[in-house]
Amino acid sequence: MKLYLCEKPSQGRDIARVLKADRQGDGCLQGQDVTVTWCFGHLIELAPPEAYNESLSLWALEKLPVLPDDWKTAVKASASKQFNLIGKLLKSATEVVVATDADREGEMIGREVLDKHGWRGPVSRLWLSALDDASIRKALASILPGEKTRALYLAGMARSRADWLVGMNLTMAYTVAHGKGKGASGVVSVGRVQTPTLALIVARDREIENFKPKDYFMVSASFQAREGALGAFPGLWVPPEGVADDEGRCLSKAAAQAVVDKVSGKTGRVSLAETAPAKEPPPLPFDLSTLQQEASRRWGMGAAETLECAQALYETHKATSYPRTDCPYLPSTQFVEAARVLEAVRRVYPDVVGVMDKVDPSIRSRAWDDRKITAHHAIIPTGNIQVNVSAMKPAERRIYDLVVRHYLAQFLGDHEFLKQKIEVVCEGETFKVTGRTPTKPGWKLAFLSLDSAAEGEGQDSRLPRVNQGESVPCLKADLAAKKTQPPARFTEGTLIGAMKNVGRNVTDPRLKSVLKETAGIGTEATRAAIIKNLFTREYTHVEKKKWLVSTEKGRNLIDILPAVLTDPATTARWEQALEEVAAGRAGMDAFLALQSEFVAGLVSKLKAENPGRAARGQDDVSKPAHEDGPLYPCPACHKPMRRRQGKNGGFWGCSAYPECRQTLPDEDGKPGLPPPENTPRAERPAPAAREASAPGKAGEKCPTCGTGTLVLRSHKESGKAFLGCSGFPSCRYFNWIK
Repeated sequence: MKLYLCEKPSQGRDIARVLKADRQGDGCLQGQDVTVTWCFGHLIELAPPEAYNESLSLWALEKLPVLPDDWKTAVKASASKQFNLIGKLLKSATEVVVATDADREGEMIGREVLDKHGWRGPVSRLWLSALDDASIRKALASILPGEKTRALYLAGMARSRADWLVGMNLTMAYTVAHGKGKGASGVVSVGRVQTPTLALIVARDREIENFKPKDYFMVSASFQAREGALGAFPGLWVPPEGVADDEGRCLSKAAAQAVVDKVSGKTGRVSLAETAPAKEPPPLPFDLSTLQQEASRRWGMGAAETLECAQALYETHKATSYPRTDCPYLPSTQFVEAARVLEAVRRVYPDVVGVMDKVDPSIRSRAWDDRKITAHHAIIPTGNIQVNVSAMKPAERRIYDLVVRHYLAQFLGDHEFLKQKIEVVCEGETFKVTGRTPTKPGWKLAFLSLDSAAEGEGQDSRLPRVNQGESVPCLKADLAAKKTQPPARFTEGTLIGAMKNVGRNVTDPRLKSVLKETAGIGTEATRAAIIKNLFTREYTHVEKKKWLVSTEKGRNLIDILPAVLTDPATTARWEQALEEVAAGRAGMDAFLALQSEFVAGLVSKLKAENPGRAARGQDDVSKPAHEDGPLYPCPACHKPMRRRQGKNGGFWGCSAYPECRQTLPDEDGKPGLPPPENTPRAERPAPAAREASAPGKAGEKCPTCGTGTLVLRSHKESGKAFLGCSGFPSCRYFNWIK
């Protein structure tokens, strides 16, 4: 039996439909000698630090760093049923086809399950670019050998383990050392990508706040062309070297006013008159980051919302190709399918029928370039004639419309225009102006109903025809006082752009030689989630519905961390190294060895700087957490618990909220056991006791009530063992088993 392992149920149903596997099984769909099953995203997670060092249930510098040699993993509690079902199916499988999303994370989702089950049989790879039936059939006809994509799995593991090494070790270390420093409170969350992303926002905010505007002055003049021409045309004064700053701006009002007085009413001479035909190629189809930037620019859509819409268009509507791509180019094999895709768009999307009459499927734009294809091609419409545009949500339809128009633009030809340049010398002063006269709309036609007429047809700033040496009277000249402006704050769209192209802004010559100009931080699949985490952890907030602004908490975090952790170039270098692993040109072990060395060095430095805190940890249980005492781990996700104040009094909540919603009652300043399920809050018994200093043994009398006996139990969410009183809930004594 051939077993197809998909990433999620919806994907499994799509593939099963084409394979005619329509018999419902337990967690799978079955057909003739074929079974399709699925994960729910990652079923496996890396074990927490206390799996390597039990005493790390309370954090202490002396116990760090944790640098595993033999990495431990665990099945997520919520995924154990499906994981076990996959195991049963593997026992009767003769071959496994990994059919998860065709990227680094998808490869890891499928292969980590196979490795956890100890699968040693043959593995092949279904590489999907879209989930419509035609695309699935095409992929099934060209299944790849498993070895061809195994390097992606290694890169996925390297990324996951590097994030663990940096995130776990440095979050614990800096929380112990600086948890109350400089106004910070609670957990000091350090992330391999999250931290430098926050640093970009903080640096921009401070640049704006420290910006000192300068006054500068512009002189514009109006010149009259010869009789019969279009009439007057403008000219902008070019300040000479003596009065211009490094950016060519005049900082002297007196000098600018002198030019106005000197040229007004005088006659100038055309020193340069050039008119040349020019072409502008269509914009490339979208990669995910560019789509997120455009949606943010046009409608203020967040990065996560745009990704959600693109994912729905891919999975639910089968209307567009795979969205989590970093490539805006298309392979030659897609060009031969262009006519079919265009015809499908014509049938399912009447909004662009007027444009469809002008497209030419034989036009081959610069988008088709096999040399620039990465794991996935650009996001384009599918050839699915069953797409129901009316079933799309408004935001999904906006995203679909953008994707369609950028695809149609490839078949409308270049935008053509006349590019004009005129220079006038008047009383020894030079004035310049450029213009363009559209001659053929080309790809601009695809955006006529989306943009304003000026933006859709091109900037029509035509100038009169003048000849070199021609005399042109200066009708008037005006002085305008201006101020230099600070850079704009980040939006989600512009932050995505900055994350994607960190390499362009690196000035250090040494780093510049190492980093590609296109080097970025994060990936197409993760950038939206990283930005969302900055909101969740209260490191940033939104002002005026679009500007990202760092909070005091976020700035304090950047201030207490060393520059090597906050510098985006550091993470960009790591991302490049991961690309080398994914391409099979570098090894995972060598990459992780460098990460371990990096983490160990930072922890060692932190210990030296904080000798008084290095030994604080498990034995220091007298202080409550809000007084800089021990940190209690969440029983569900192992992140630290925080004491909070609710309308009914104090309680403990997970610091990872809202991702983790675990709460525990407060018992003498420490988190207690969860209350019995389905018990109304008003009827829950008051806490009678708290864990004792000695854990006791199963079968012994309860040290609190003296009537119950101690029973060995397992926490249902974390799986951690504890001793509890048999008289629960009347007696709430418990103690974790160390």
